Amino acid sequence: MAGERLRVLFCDHLNLARGKYLPRAGTGDGRVRFCQGVFAIGYDKSLLAAPGSRMTEGLPDMVAAYRAEDIREGWQPGTRVVVADLYESDGTPLPLCGRGLLKRSIRDWEEAGYRPQVGIELEAYAFQRNGEGRLLPYDTPGAYVYGTGPLADPRRFTDAVWSRASEAGFTLDGLTSEYDSPQFEFTLAHGDALKAVDDAFLFRLLAREVAIEHGLLLTFMPKPLPERGGSGVHVNVSFRDRGGRNAFDTGPSGGLSALMRGCIAGLMHHHRAMAGLLAPTVNSYERLRPASLSGYWRSWGIDHRGVAVRVSAEGGPAARFEHRMADGAANPYTATATVLQAARLGVRGGYDLQPAETGDGFTRQDAEEGVPASLSAALEALAADRKLVAALGERLVENHIFVKRDEVAKTAALEGDALRDFYIHYI
Repeated sequence: MAGERLRVLFCDHLNLARGKYLPRAGTGDGRVRFCQGVFAIGYDKSLLAAPGSRMTEGLPDMVAAYRAEDIREGWQPGTRVVVADLYESDGTPLPLCGRGLLKRSIRDWEEAGYRPQVGIELEAYAFQRNGEGRLLPYDTPGAYVYGTGPLADPRRFTDAVWSRASEAGFTLDGLTSEYDSPQFEFTLAHGDALKAVDDAFLFRLLAREVAIEHGLLLTFMPKPLPERGGSGVHVNVSFRDRGGRNAFDTGPSGGLSALMRGCIAGLMHHHRAMAGLLAPTVNSYERLRPASLSGYWRSWGIDHRGVAVRVSAEGGPAARFEHRMADGAANPYTATATVLQAARLGVRGGYDLQPAETGDGFTRQDAEEGVPASLSAALEALAADRKLVAALGERLVENHIFVKRDEVAKTAALEGDALRDFYIHYI
């Protein structure tokens, strides 16, 4: 029977969907208690004395609170689903909650007269197991870039993803195979920022669960196959003004609005620090390399895939920018909030905007600086960017850096399949 249970979920610092099933999905608001120590956990399930986790204070509860209006249809039989916000046991907002940070970032923009609009593009590889249980790339011998149908997906798992997502109320703007197989891209509809990121968080979980039903492991890991292209998460952003108009729309005159220029300037200024949150694994820096179309360079351009910030060639009501650095290991709420806050700092601070990139991004580029060379260096850059840290919240950043430095140490001796397998089942 539809709706006989409720699946309450929240997104943690590792972009894991943690939650509980509750009986009889009700129609009212609700609260569920979880151990705050989940924010002390790394991928290897070790407990760390991470700031804000209260691991050394008896591992007390936190509260996941949800609103009735956010309860939605799920993709499992008889199950509805809802995304919760996190609070301390005394009712104050939990500083480590990425969704809470995104809500605050939206409010910051709304106070300035703008309502953020977001669209998320997700890239992922599919794997299957051979007779010995070893993970191998999904066999798609007829696949090619922009391929569709059984040649690109013989088991038709993407058809099932599309069907289940549609039944659950998601709006997909596109689905196709990528340049390297077996890689797929899922594009979700552009809309109000909170709903768009909720959709991205839940859709990623849906897609992985449907793939498992088809005997496949779908991973959003940034670089699971060293010899093939990486997988990113592209965050498309625009703003509606108080009249409901796209604030980037400059009308028949074309060109970039002052708001767009300020946003891009902020993203350029905070480029290196942003990597610590948007590319948060050791493996992320296998993807973020020159000539990789990954957002490596501190550069921007119009309809240019070799830059970090690509301004869409579509103007008018569809005007937007696409931030290309993030990957599927990042908490999507924190990642989107980081893009919004860096852009806001650029507008408020009146940062100068460097010229647009004129190089091809493969053999030549104007940009002289890229992201840090490793996760460790990216965390240092993040810690040093005090303006960005203040905009995001000291405690969330401190927790992230503490957990990720432990991850750097524990993966130092891993390479090849061993490093891949440290991440692949969770991302």
